[in-house]
Amino acid sequence: MVVQGLTWLLPERFSTSEIGPEAVTAILGIVTAINEHIIDTTPSERHPGSADPLSFPYGLCISALKDLETLVEVVAEQYYGDKKWNFIAVTEAIKVIVRLALFRNSGYKMLLHGGETPNVENSSDDTGSQHRIGGFPRPGGHHHGAGLLQNNHGSNPWTIERRALSALSRFGESARMMSDPVWFQRIQQQHAIMAPPTSVIKRPTLSMILSEKGVNGALFVLGEILFITRPLIYVLFIRRYGIRSWIPWFLSLGVDFIGYGFLSHVTKSRMVEREQWFHLSASEKDEVKRRKLLWALYLMREPFFSKYT
Repeated sequence: MVVQGLTWLLPERFSTSEIGPEAVTAILGIVTAINEHIIDTTPSERHPGSADPLSFPYGLCISALKDLETLVEVVAEQYYGDKKWNFIAVTEAIKVIVRLALFRNSGYKMLLHGGETPNVENSSDDTGSQHRIGGFPRPGGHHHGAGLLQNNHGSNPWTIERRALSALSRFGESARMMSDPVWFQRIQQQHAIMAPPTSVIKRPTLSMILSEKGVNGALFVLGEILFITRPLIYVLFIRRYGIRSWIPWFLSLGVDFIGYGFLSHVTKSRMVEREQWFHLSASEKDEVKRRKLLWALYLMREPFFSKYT
């Protein structure tokens, strides 16, 4: 209702088309994503250094691209017809690049909700004594990510209102830094004196994964890459063969099955040494279940939907 009401403010040529509502929805979605990102990246009182303001906001970028994707499709369909798949393919390619960058910079950990949710939870281990990152042993066995984990998954001493107020306060400080260089230098000096030394977390590299996990490590990485690139492959083959061809449908389903088969093998196989097993965290197990539920969407895709419903 709110979106429909906002479309009354649009020019008449947009109010009768789908572009207006989709544009408003995309803008509201992006604003909401930015607001949630500001709140989620606000350091807590217990762990003031848990948020990293210098890191690239991959989750925010992916959320914004998903909000814009439907708008791009509607606009391209209205003005370019069947050539809309060219624009959709470009959007999917950008999402693939961002997700691959996130996959690499996160230490090759499983992407949760397509990368929109940060994977900061340690993987479960039967021994309970060895801390891991996304199924890989952490050098030294020390637990460095507890602060961010508690902010997102565990008990949080801060309420949402207090975190929002803190985010607004940080925004005001940033605005004053831009307008008052002297005050900015003073704040920098205070932070340099008060800030505790930060420990550098060594993320697993691809060579480390392959050397420690062997074939299982390669299969896990390949399975995640297949999951990330599957939407782009689907769109490219629709662009080539058309929406009513069975080739994109079967190929996309096959890529999903192969990727899940790799993941199932490396997490459930007992034919290899214990050091090469992958121990999924609770959030990663939920992500695997979510991906399997997404297979039901194939029943609503062309040409299956028009032929059998």
